[in-house]
Amino acid sequence: MPNITPGRVEDVKIIRDHRFEQDVAMILPGEYYVSHQPIIIYTVLGSCVSACIRDPQLEIGGMNHFMLPESCEAFSDPLSRSARYGSFAMEVLINEILARGGRRERLEVKLFGGGNMFGQTSSDIGLANVDFAKQYLLREGLRLVAEDVGDVQPRKIFFFTATGRVLLKKLARLKNDTIAARERAYKQVVIQEPARADVTLF
Repeated sequence: MPNITPGRVEDVKIIRDHRFEQDVAMILPGEYYVSHQPIIIYTVLGSCVSACIRDPQLEIGGMNHFMLPESCEAFSDPLSRSARYGSFAMEVLINEILARGGRRERLEVKLFGGGNMFGQTSSDIGLANVDFAKQYLLREGLRLVAEDVGDVQPRKIFFFTATGRVLLKKLARLKNDTIAARERAYKQVVIQEPARADVTLF
């Protein structure tokens, strides 16, 4: 069962993908990866959202994979439980890029995911995740340069940190059950384990 506190970059599984002749870092829900060396970051998204963030001048880039602990309308309130967790997930990624020399004013952001994986309900966590991410970027003055969000299909994402290129593949509906089951399990962890309180957001 994943922990919602993003793991260390060093803990992310890296494989050699001979289709691209390049290393691929594979991130799961609650994880992130950042690199100043050319690499591909890969994940599969259902209702979760991934932000691909990059400093194009230094070619430093990273990706996270997160879900809010609950559907919440008050995303503009940074003290709400959902906003605290979402802000934490975003700031960890941004801070890792800045620590490697990136500049906040140069950052480019691409958003993916946020599908409705749990059926038509009054609480669409995928939509909530997308709404939070967009409001966060607006509040922080970060540039959203591309997005593919919403719908009901899960997505495979390959993010090339050196160029900012993203390869996206929408998966067949028949594969949704496996991804939805994984995200339900992750959602329970998120609900039960709030984001760490010892991280300063700025």
